[in-house]
Amino acid sequence: QVQLVESGGASVQNGGSLTLSCAASGFNPADVVIGWFRQGPGKEREGVSSIRLKDEQTRYGDFVEDRFTISTNNAKNMVYLHMTNLNSADTGVYYCAADTNNGGLLGLTAAWFNYWGQGTQVTVSS
Repeated sequence: QVQLVESGGASVQNGGSLTLSCAASGFNPADVVIGWFRQGPGKEREGVSSIRLKDEQTRYGDFVEDRFTISTNNAKNMVYLHMTNLNSADTGVYYCAADTNNGGLLGLTAAWFNYWGQGTQVTVSS
């Protein structure tokens, strides 16, 4: 059974940093892409970053602006999102998701991801 469990969400001040974790299990990491998505209050869900597990190639949404870094461990069962210089626009529920159906294409389209975690709340305040 595929399981994705996010953790690390918290309240942080403007300009602060935060690292989110996704524990992933139940699948072969070959050709699997793990993504981070978020949905803020009154906003649509958007792709933050994704990583292809086999070679650790990465992709970021345009709004990231070099502030975030996605990474995985050697066992490919943890994916991290390190966020810096956070602002109020970064507030939202952050989801970890897995794409096992698209041959490892490195995307940020939510519809491509077929497994999702429960989400973790990130709140950025002044």
